[in-house]
Amino acid sequence: MTVNGSMHEFDADVTVTQLIMSITGTTRGSAVVVDGEVVPRSEWDAQQLADGQLVELITAVQGG
Repeated sequence: MTVNGSMHEFDADVTVTQLIMSITGTTRGSAVVVDGEVVPRSEWDAQQLADGQLVELITAVQGG
């Protein structure tokens, strides 16, 4: 699947939560868009991702 414009390989049954944890190590400060639709945080554990989907992972960055 494509995550933030780069190809990534994950297990076939990876969930949104698992994807975020594998990339950032935390789910805090994150938002996810799959194929152009925001996935509500309440659905992350149940939402399984499939090969060929376009995923945008957005993370908040604190700074000054």
